[in-house]
Amino acid sequence: MKKITEQEQPEFWFNTKTGLVEEGRQVLALYRIGPFATRLEAENALKILKQRSKTWTEEEQEER
Repeated sequence: MKKITEQEQPEFWFNTKTGLVEEGRQVLALYRIGPFATRLEAENALKILKQRSKTWTEEEQEER
């Protein structure tokens, strides 16, 4: 059985222009969010970014 290397692992990206998940880099970086390890993560890209932004804002407020 062939061992899968890190380079052979698929990357999933959320396309902000179309709202679709794509495997691999298919559009300009301007329209991509990712990479994500799974299609499901990429499908939830906007939720993930919203949560990360909230976390960062809370951490910044705690530092003050």
